[in-house]
Amino acid sequence: MFKKILIANRGEIACRVIKTARRMGIATVAVYSDADRNALHVKMADEAYHIGPSPAAQSYIVIDKILEAVRATGAEAVHPGYGFLSENRAFAAALEAEGVAFIGPPSSAIEQMGDKITSKKIAQGAGVSTVPGYMGLIADADEAVKIAGEIGYPVMIKASAGGGGKGMRIAWDATEAREGFQSSKNEAAASFGDDRIFIEKFVTQPRHIEIQVLADQHGHVLYLNERECSIQRRNQKVIEEAPSPFLDAATRKAMGEQACALARAVGYTSAGTVEFIVDGKRNFYFLEMNTRLQVEHPVTELITGIDLVEQMIRVAHGEELPFAQSDIKIHGWAMESRLYAEDPYRKFLPSIGRLTRYRPPVEGHTPQGGIVRNDTGVFEGGEISMFYDPMIAKLCTWGPTRAAAIEEMRLALDTFEVEGIGHNLPFVAAVMDHPRFTSGNITTAFIAEEYPDGFKGATLGDDVIRKVAAAAAAMNRVAEIRRTRISGTMDNHKRKIGDEWVVDLQGERLEVTIAADHDGATVRFTEGRFAEGAPLRVLSDWKPGQALARLTVDGEPLVMKVGKVPMGFRLRLRGADLKVLVRSPRAAELALHMLEKAPPDTSKYLLCPMPGLLVTLAVAEGDEVQEGQTLATVEAMKMENILKASRAGTVKKIRAAAGASLKVDDVILEFA
Repeated sequence: MFKKILIANRGEIACRVIKTARRMGIATVAVYSDADRNALHVKMADEAYHIGPSPAAQSYIVIDKILEAVRATGAEAVHPGYGFLSENRAFAAALEAEGVAFIGPPSSAIEQMGDKITSKKIAQGAGVSTVPGYMGLIADADEAVKIAGEIGYPVMIKASAGGGGKGMRIAWDATEAREGFQSSKNEAAASFGDDRIFIEKFVTQPRHIEIQVLADQHGHVLYLNERECSIQRRNQKVIEEAPSPFLDAATRKAMGEQACALARAVGYTSAGTVEFIVDGKRNFYFLEMNTRLQVEHPVTELITGIDLVEQMIRVAHGEELPFAQSDIKIHGWAMESRLYAEDPYRKFLPSIGRLTRYRPPVEGHTPQGGIVRNDTGVFEGGEISMFYDPMIAKLCTWGPTRAAAIEEMRLALDTFEVEGIGHNLPFVAAVMDHPRFTSGNITTAFIAEEYPDGFKGATLGDDVIRKVAAAAAAMNRVAEIRRTRISGTMDNHKRKIGDEWVVDLQGERLEVTIAADHDGATVRFTEGRFAEGAPLRVLSDWKPGQALARLTVDGEPLVMKVGKVPMGFRLRLRGADLKVLVRSPRAAELALHMLEKAPPDTSKYLLCPMPGLLVTLAVAEGDEVQEGQTLATVEAMKMENILKASRAGTVKKIRAAAGASLKVDDVILEFA
């Protein structure tokens, strides 16, 4: 076995590889840029080697710098993770020439499958079902519009060397095809150094389901079942699960066998993934083959018990796979939520900065009989950089059934504390409660259809509202006891704590009475729509000042993030961010006469919605603009974001020039 491997990557995937290598007794080498000098993967590895400036184009994707690190450290093999050089044929070939093992497939397989046009032709030859489209390269936007019209809208514009949602756009008409072609081309050049574009038919009502394959150098090719990856935003996967709630055994077998046939056709070895689009009738079409480890590989590991990183290392060392296709089973259900540094309340725009609080849930077995796993590459006090992918962590849960895995994820997300930056944790938590998701009736259009105006926060159902209201009342009583004790110390007397309270949350006023004892509190609703229900028993050891409250309400666990507001709490759970006020009946009566403060009017300004680089400014002072017209383009975390006019108007003043680095809410221009 290898004595030392180098991980040509960063972040959570580098940490993930290090964990398996350490368990196998293999020493590890991390590489790092200026921005990652204090990163978690650098701290975890046995050695670390500096490879250059912060931009990936000057460090992580410079082949010569990785080779220099290999030579300097004496690494015998290189694991590329995903992204960066993981699917770069030249990199794999360079390692082969150096006599260093590439923990991945042969460079020939990367070359054939890495180009989406070539891969489709090979897939067709191997008997794999493919999506209709134009397989040739497209020269310019005019040709893109012409081809898209011939295929028929909607179409998918894709970077030939793309992946991870970069360089991809859906076009529903000629205008979007022209605009999407240029944005895809720019993103592809920036992310992959390859701006070739192709177009294919966009299948409506599709599911994105992929097959995990594993092959060794002795002719064995297996499939490890499927992953459902249909919850996507801008073609970027957000939530994955294994198995799929949609496939039957026959379709699973057919997809698996076609995936293996494709792997054999290109002499594939190592772990890889064949991605399919599946329509409502379970017809499936080949999309692409990812010749690397997938971001979502943990859910496959959780249902099969197979460590994919370990098998990749063993295959690269020349070992045979220790199991056959008949040994691959499906045990239970697994979920993965990708936590990104992007603000769902600002249309998921990137967010950067310091993690002032980062407290993930405890990994391992849970009291409910499930499993929690968190793959991460960050730590409390660390920075989320503008130079790289915005992923914070991959939170995974396992349960014996899909419903159990979802419930484990709900509790884990509510337990996960992230502060200091915008993040999508509230959004993925809301999805876990969405009836359409829990039913399994999902497509890749789920987010666009269910959140057409963006995410504004979740509205909790009645059952959860009752429990939150009862919990808040009980917590307020604990806080009142503390305030009374402090007051008693200062004033030499104790203030009586009442039993009647008014809880105000999510637009409702709920009157309750609390009967407390040594073990907890019993909360009864006396007025409002819950008044006819049975009282709720609340048990908790929460104390004022604690940021996380773990309670049992009506015999079921309830976890909430807690912040203090005047006369109540800020409570966050299940994707909702609630201001919950708990007041005495007299204080609640007086509060009815208080006026709400109106937010400031910013409609006259174009504000930068995320930290980033102002790439282009499409208007000048004095220009008249129409609703929907492009005003500026801001680049952040390798993605171009086009800012458009929300209404017609005249540009009064330009406040920022192209090339400027902007912060959130910096003014780009002002309207008359």
